[in-house]
Amino acid sequence: MVGMSSGAASKVVVVMGGPSAEREVSLSSGRECAAALTEAGYQVVTVDAGADLCARLTEIKPDVVFNALHGRWGEDGCVQGLLEWMRIPYTHSGVLASALAMDKDKSKAAFRAAGLPVVASVLAPKADVCARHVLPPPYVVKPNNEGSSVGVYIVHEAANSPPQLSDDMPAVVMVETYAPGRELTVAVLEDRALAVTDIIVDGWYDYHAKYSVGGSRHEVPANVPHDISEACKEYALRAHRALGCRGLSRTDFRWDETRGLAGLILLETNTQPGMTPTSLAPEQAAQAGMSFAALCRWIVEDASCDR
Repeated sequence: MVGMSSGAASKVVVVMGGPSAEREVSLSSGRECAAALTEAGYQVVTVDAGADLCARLTEIKPDVVFNALHGRWGEDGCVQGLLEWMRIPYTHSGVLASALAMDKDKSKAAFRAAGLPVVASVLAPKADVCARHVLPPPYVVKPNNEGSSVGVYIVHEAANSPPQLSDDMPAVVMVETYAPGRELTVAVLEDRALAVTDIIVDGWYDYHAKYSVGGSRHEVPANVPHDISEACKEYALRAHRALGCRGLSRTDFRWDETRGLAGLILLETNTQPGMTPTSLAPEQAAQAGMSFAALCRWIVEDASCDR
C-alpha cells in the first residue's frame, strides 16, 4: 500500500484510452476518475496510453498510476508488467491475475478448480465455428480475451446453420453453452462483496445495452431470494481470490430462476470494471455508503507494486 492521504497532493496519473476495442469506454472511465481524484485533492495527469507510455511516465514521475484501461494491453497484464518493471505503484490487479481473468478459458479452469459453477466451453478455430456447430445449439461465440460483450454471437436452439463471424473476430474463439436467465453482477472491494445488481435489459446484455443511455436498467440490491444473493456474493469473493485479484473486481452471473441455486452460473470476472458514477461497481459502492470520490480515493490508497 502507498498509504497516502488526499491532503498530501500526491501526483496520480490516470492511464486511459489505449488501443483496445474498449477504448471509448476507458476514456469515459478515465475522465470520471480524474475529475473525482482532482476534487479529492490529488495532482492528476491524464495519459492516453500509447507506444510512448513508458516515456510519458518517466517524464511525469507519478506517485501512483490509476489504471482506467479496459480490454487488451491495459487489463491483461501487459501494462501491469510495465509498471512493475518501472516500480510505479498502480491500482487494481497485478500481472498474473489480470492475465488470467482476461483469458476466459484459463479463468474458467481456475473457477472449476475452486468449485465454482461455469458452463461447458471449448476453444475452436474461427473457420470450424463458421463451418459447423461446434457445440449443440444454443451456444455463445465470443473472443477469448476481450470484454464489454465485444464480438458476442448467440446461436439459438433453432439455428439451422452455424454463425458467420465477422472479419475482426480472432482466429481462435471461445464457444460456450448458452446459460439462460437473469443478468446478475457483484463487485468485490478487496475482501468484501458489496451487493448484487440485477441488470434488466430487453434481449442480450451487449455492448449497446451496457453503454448506451437507456440500454439497460440496474436494480440494486437485486430482488432475488436471500440464498441466491448470498451465493452470488460468496462466489464473487471466491472468484476474486481464485484469480488472485487485488482492489476492485466485478463478477458476472446468469441465473435461471426456474432451477433455483442450481441455475446460478458464473460467467467471468472483470479486474477493471467500468468506472463512471453510474457504472455497476460504483453503483454498488454507493449502495454500501461509499461515494464515487471515496471509491476512487480508496483505489488510489490501495495502490502498490508487487500485486
